[in-house]
Amino acid sequence: MQGNIIVTGASGNLGKDVVQKLSDLGYHLHVTTGSHGIDAFDDLSLVNSQAVDLTDVNAASTFVFDTIAKAGQIQAGIFLVGAYAPGNLEETTDADIEKMMQLNFFTAFHLVKPLMTQFKEQGGGQFIFIGAKPALIAKQGAGNFAYALSKSMLFKMAEMINAEGESENITATMIVPSTIDTLTNREAMPEANFTKWIPTADITESIAFVLSETGKKMRQTVIKLYNQA
Repeated sequence: MQGNIIVTGASGNLGKDVVQKLSDLGYHLHVTTGSHGIDAFDDLSLVNSQAVDLTDVNAASTFVFDTIAKAGQIQAGIFLVGAYAPGNLEETTDADIEKMMQLNFFTAFHLVKPLMTQFKEQGGGQFIFIGAKPALIAKQGAGNFAYALSKSMLFKMAEMINAEGESENITATMIVPSTIDTLTNREAMPEANFTKWIPTADITESIAFVLSETGKKMRQTVIKLYNQA
């Protein structure tokens, strides 16, 4: 059997594909879901799922500590929780920024802190984050200011993790899709050319590669899955 991995946002469109793929590869997965998705993986024997409010630092920390107690070591944390909101700078309120920061940054940060300590103690580990193209390209981010700003924080956190973890075999990888081909996005943009978007299966394959023996050797990695979008 492969190593133990924490996956957040497992009941989302991307999360379900990631969990299925990694379970098929033999990883033992400890996943968080929304309260509506707690039973989604009952048929997968290598998956332990739990509904956790990751915006609550205490709930997030408890989940990590309990998982470590059960698993002993954790190979990686994969952070898929996120949300989108439109709006340019002039339309954006403090509340908009706070909401996007809670959902896109703090849901990862609250787990990264205890996992960083664990990775140092065990001699290494991997963090995998899902970025966003608007966080890298200002012209695209201008129309979704709070969202792009919150996602940009993940890139900076990954840079700092890589700097601090360089000598301890701790790495952070950013996977950056353009528009993800999901039913939700298709319904929101029915006139778009879906062939230019990124299927969730492509993101899933990229995550599996990062976790592979070859992928573990990569450093300061930013994988841009833009296709033609």
